[in-house]
Amino acid sequence: MFSYEELQKYNETDICIYKYIVSNIDQVPYMTIRELANEIPTSTSTILRFCGKNNFDGYAEFKDALKKEITRLRTRPPREDLQELSAFFARAASSAFEEKLLFAVDAVRKADLIIFIGMGSSGTLAKYGARYFSNLGHFAVGLEDALYPVEAFQMPRRSAGNTEARFGGWENTVVVAVSESGETDRLLEAVSQFKQKNCRILSITNSSLSTLARLSDWNFAYHLNPIRMNGGYNGTTQVPVIFIMEALAKRM
Repeated sequence: MFSYEELQKYNETDICIYKYIVSNIDQVPYMTIRELANEIPTSTSTILRFCGKNNFDGYAEFKDALKKEITRLRTRPPREDLQELSAFFARAASSAFEEKLLFAVDAVRKADLIIFIGMGSSGTLAKYGARYFSNLGHFAVGLEDALYPVEAFQMPRRSAGNTEARFGGWENTVVVAVSESGETDRLLEAVSQFKQKNCRILSITNSSLSTLARLSDWNFAYHLNPIRMNGGYNGTTQVPVIFIMEALAKRM
């Protein structure tokens, strides 16, 4: 019942409300608007605006729709670890999702070089993204090291007298930065260096409000609940990241 198109309009408070509802979907239909506002916490007027953004006339109508959604889910209830992914793919099956991809598809289609970059598990995904693009015939490289000496790169330019020059300079390079948090210092520094070279920056993060998202020319945020375990290591599912990278490659 939460479409991708609606999620794109959410502000930080809306995202907090959305995450609370998804995580407590069985309890919310039986809560008063004041009880819900106190739990988040926010104001009742903010809850009403949230309902309006999702095309409901009021909180009562929103709760009725939520009860119907619960009934629908219970006819074939997914495992707990699949609930968020099911919601993500439901949002992805929309025209708004396809429209969101258009800018990135156009950017990578025009690029001479595509650089995927990330750190940790996101670095592994960056390598996968580069290999997947290469498998489909697109020239791409993956960097797991955000300390790579970007400033030392010298990119050849095309010219009539140099037919061997492959690239058209940094301005024809697209950088795809992958980060669940969007706040990794070393990655942000590398992205800033690429921006100074006039590269087009695309990013895939968990939050559209992260620093990396704001630094980017285009950002896709999948908005799933972050999971930290074993002393703070990232356990958030990365399935949406793989899906987005493959979707971009297939649409080129």
